[in-house]
Order: sequence, then C-alpha cells, then structure tokens
Amino acid sequence: MILSTFLGNKGQKYERTRHNLAWMMLEKLSYYDHLVWNTKFKAEYAQHHGNEQLIILKPQTLMNNSGQSVSAAMSFYKIETDSLLVIHDDLELPFGTVQFKKGGGAGGHNGLRSITNLCGSPEFFRLRMGISRPPAGRDVSSWVLSRFSPEDEAVLDDYCRLAAGIFETAADGGIIPGPKIKLL
Repeated sequence: MILSTFLGNKGQKYERTRHNLAWMMLEKLSYYDHLVWNTKFKAEYAQHHGNEQLIILKPQTLMNNSGQSVSAAMSFYKIETDSLLVIHDDLELPFGTVQFKKGGGAGGHNGLRSITNLCGSPEFFRLRMGISRPPAGRDVSSWVLSRFSPEDEAVLDDYCRLAAGIFETAADGGIIPGPKIKLL
C-alpha cells in the first residue's frame, strides 16, 4: 500500500500559489474526477479504485502541520515510511522540473519538517516539483506563498499534467529515485 500525500495550504488565498503546486498537480490525475473523497486524519483522502493499494491524502492542516495528518493516516493504515510518498513544491529545483527522491533533509520546507518530526524518519519517498528559488533579496516565505509569474502561469497546467503522468506511472509500477526530469 502506498500513501501518497499531496502538500498544500487550504483556503482561497493560497490557491494557485507555489506552495500549492502539489494540489494543482493532484487535480490533473487522469482519475481525479472519479475519486470519492472522505474526511479523516485532518485531511481529505481517497482510495484509487483502479489501484486499491493507492491512498491519496490531502492534508487540510496548514502546510507547517502536515505531519499531523500524515502520521494519523500512517498509523491507521499501518504504513511504514518506505510506503509513504510526499508530493511537494521544491525551490531547489527549477520550475518545470520533477525528481523522485528517497530520504533527505527538509531543505527549509516546513511541511517536510513536520512530517519527518511526527513520523519519526526522513526516509520516505518524495516527488519534488520545482518552483525555482526566489530572486535575490526576495523572502522565501513570501515567494512560496505567492502566485507564479505570468510566464510560468502560462505553462503551469502543462507542467502539472506531465508531472501527474509521471506520478501515475510510478504509483502503478513502483517508485524509483532518479535524476531530475525537465518537463518544460
């Protein structure tokens, strides 16, 4: 069983911001419209009926408290960190780039830090989605909570659709850490 956790912030003011890139990608899954959502674990969650072993979790805590939701779901389903995949924005990757990775630090990402702290280990899989670093002098917090540039916004749906295809392939065939993949 794989617990796929898509990180984001609830609320209209966070829609279409860099920190919600994983939620935007989630909506591009080919089977998204067929998912039946339930509420538990301080999250919305669904089980993919084409792949009974795939649980999709969308924490409804703020990003910095994502671990509360993830640890509750892991405990309920008796899932170890080897079966956890966290999909998140990553400013260390250029916009339009994705990478599967296993383990590592939080890199300043408070959602990853919360998951690591409450789940007891950083050794989970990650699908990193690049948002690029902020321009010199720009605060990281304001960068991740701001909307994409008009140029990035123009190709954002394509980026999310391509990343969703990569996620679906990995969820069906096994997650393998690998090199960065430039999608755009």
